[in-house]
Amino acid sequence: MRFGTVAIVGRSNVGKSTFLNAVLGEKLAVVSRLPQTTRDALLGVMHRPAAQIGFLDTPGMHKPRTELGKRMNAAALEAARTADVILFMTDVSALAQPKSTGEIAQEDRVILAVVPESVPCVLVLNKVDLLRDKSRLLPFIEAWTKLHPFAAIVPVSVLDAQGVERVVEELAKLVPEGPPGYDAEMLTDKPTSYFVREYIREQVLLQAGREVPHAVAVSIDEFDERGSTAVVKATLHVEKVGQRKILIGHGGAKIREIGTRARERIEALMDRKVYLSLFVRVTPRWKDASRKLAEFGYEPGARAGQTPDFESPRSRTRSERE
Repeated sequence: MRFGTVAIVGRSNVGKSTFLNAVLGEKLAVVSRLPQTTRDALLGVMHRPAAQIGFLDTPGMHKPRTELGKRMNAAALEAARTADVILFMTDVSALAQPKSTGEIAQEDRVILAVVPESVPCVLVLNKVDLLRDKSRLLPFIEAWTKLHPFAAIVPVSVLDAQGVERVVEELAKLVPEGPPGYDAEMLTDKPTSYFVREYIREQVLLQAGREVPHAVAVSIDEFDERGSTAVVKATLHVEKVGQRKILIGHGGAKIREIGTRARERIEALMDRKVYLSLFVRVTPRWKDASRKLAEFGYEPGARAGQTPDFESPRSRTRSERE
């Protein structure tokens, strides 16, 4: 039997949360097409006859412009430093473009430079289904091998079940031998209220315009499961009056739509009826207010001051660092 933790790290929108959901067979993590959808590390436990792996889905590392962004980066970096194995995920979407030079993205180089070489790392090249000319993969893979001593490199589409299993097989070889560390029925260590908050925010990501979702935080004002119908009252915090108007919509149509879809998602999670009430409040500059960030559940990482330097003009290869 093998047991260990795997941190899923990489830049935004490469498929990290989609992979976690595929591995678990549950839509646990919030997924959208917008960058920085994941805001904190999320544990999902995979149970197999020969292995139990605790996957840590992490925020996409990026150049932070707010205190929230710094905390997101810190959460990802801390997960990488404490895990038994790292799954570094990127994608080949740029390589699929006709004018692509085959260069590795600068963001990927910067993030990889802070991945500890003492931790076994599997590179997953996602979205290969977008690449018509598969012959372009080999030189791309060779370029990656010069950057880091990967234990394995797996080109894959995480939308393909067989591809996901190939990744799991490589990871299972690397986690330590030992008895299971989690109960057989455990899926995550997060409370139900965490997912209620996240599933409300997910609907904002899906229903609102591109500017608004990044300015929204959700706080749970009341969460009562005692009756036959669970009662949830939540506040959506935005930074500007204009954003509040967009979320509410004409005659309240947008916030009702968000509420209806979020309630359906929460009812599926809790397997019971839910009464959901949403309120939208303007909370200026909440993304830079430490007290508000803590109130919304975004605690500072243990190594918040040691996140990737995205201002760096270039990251050195492993041979250059040596």
